[in-house]
Amino acid sequence: MDWLHQIFKHAPEIALFLSLAIGYRIGKISLGKFQLGGVAGSLLVAVVVSQVGVSIDPGVKSVLFALFIYAVGYESGPQFFSSLGKQSIREIILAIVLAVTGLATVVILAKLTGLDKGLAAGIAAGGLTQSAIIGTAGDAIAKLGLAAEEVKRLQGNVAIGYAVTYVFGSFGAIIVCVNILPKFMGREIREDALAAEAEMQTGVRVLGPGQLAAAPALVGRLYQVGPAAGRSIVEIENAATSAITIEKLKRDGQVFEVTPDMVLQASDIVLVVGRRAAVLEHATRLGKEVREESGMELVMQRRELVVSNKELHNKTVGQIADETSGGVRHGVYVISIFRMGKALPIVPETVIHTGDVVTVYGAEHDVKRVAGLAGYLVIPSDKTDFVYLGAGLVVGLLVGMLTAKLGDIPLTLGSGGGALLSGLLFGWFRAKKQTFGAMPGGAVQILKDLGLAGFVVAVGLNSGLQAVDTIREHGLSIFLIGVVVTILPLIITMLFGRYVLRYDNTAIFAGSLAGTRSANPAFGEVLDKAENSIPTVPFAITYGLANVFLTLLGPLVVALV
Repeated sequence: MDWLHQIFKHAPEIALFLSLAIGYRIGKISLGKFQLGGVAGSLLVAVVVSQVGVSIDPGVKSVLFALFIYAVGYESGPQFFSSLGKQSIREIILAIVLAVTGLATVVILAKLTGLDKGLAAGIAAGGLTQSAIIGTAGDAIAKLGLAAEEVKRLQGNVAIGYAVTYVFGSFGAIIVCVNILPKFMGREIREDALAAEAEMQTGVRVLGPGQLAAAPALVGRLYQVGPAAGRSIVEIENAATSAITIEKLKRDGQVFEVTPDMVLQASDIVLVVGRRAAVLEHATRLGKEVREESGMELVMQRRELVVSNKELHNKTVGQIADETSGGVRHGVYVISIFRMGKALPIVPETVIHTGDVVTVYGAEHDVKRVAGLAGYLVIPSDKTDFVYLGAGLVVGLLVGMLTAKLGDIPLTLGSGGGALLSGLLFGWFRAKKQTFGAMPGGAVQILKDLGLAGFVVAVGLNSGLQAVDTIREHGLSIFLIGVVVTILPLIITMLFGRYVLRYDNTAIFAGSLAGTRSANPAFGEVLDKAENSIPTVPFAITYGLANVFLTLLGPLVVALV
């Protein structure tokens, strides 16, 4: 294996990408309904690869994790801030339950097995995957007034306990949140993620990427004028119970520009665009439908319009329609209305706010006319605004460096918490002002996937060899205690959440549970199973609380063991 060690020594990035490739392939293997998943598979492969001897620069791990957690926040910012309030009480209680049960489990096991303060704190740090416990526990040990050699020994034991238990701490959280929880709830994460998304959209059906309605709401049809001969275009359009527009007219082989007062003649060919029900209702009154006619082609646009005209703020859809002349509305159809990522029903009672995103459909000149009066068009782009992305990450990492003290205990969000908070804020602001800060969905997804998987692999490569060596030296007892510390608090919290807090949606519950443990790999797998951002909001709430609550466990374990 020396040749492999030499390769990894000169190019450690090979070990990282090799672990990703093999790990994701292993993660796809199904054993019945159980599937390990790419993140957990990559972690296990990284531990195996680490035995050859490989080291990844800690800066790489930090960069990858910052990209992952910022992208998660950016994507979920609009929904997160609209979800804050009394409905967040459950997440707060859940995070407290996990922290309390985690502390109790560590203290009881330490007393039963005779662990010293250092090993107990290290197992808490690794089994609960909260690295900050190492620092707070080490500081607490230093203040016990012990001899310098004893302090050094106990602080060393903190590192030993952490190294042995950290890998399973990450893996065990995945097992509980992704495999055990859905079986316990009796529903899959994806199933409930779709249900929650539908509920969030207030009953409005939102099509996913690549999905098209078999019977589209808006259609275009060609008719050879028969019964409608002798009627003007404006008369025909106004007679429809739901809007239709005649966009083009061909007479005696010549295409004419349509005007409202133009009178149709027998055998004219007209292009009618409108809502399917209205077009079908009016078809027999127009004449015979024809398949195609040269010169009658028309390209329609589907564009997103951000409402910025303050005169439209707090007015209902019905009021806006009544106060807007037919000439302004002509030829433009509203397909959807979104507010901070949430779909609103297109009914007269819906209230419009500035910042709402309205998807409109119509000919280019009609769409531009309405956009100039109501707001501005969102220009589609596949490019990421790296000025906005870079600024968001800088702000988040700076916030993560801030430290407050609770007595002698330093409390900080850390780079992960700071990047998450910044992502939430920058994502929310982007939803309000869409003239800058673009980050396409594909870019967000690659940052999440590569950032999380790369981070987990870096952890496995750097910690795997030390963990295996320590198990050989100290036996399996520390590892097994760590397994209990990882699994038991999660199971107790899961039961409490289901039967006391009444969580009934698997996707939301899985996100909350992963956050109570700051379990980023588990959260990544939950997101992968959900295939949407539904678990992110509860995760963001419990994750921020867990960073504080679990950090406090260091000195508490030292005091109680």
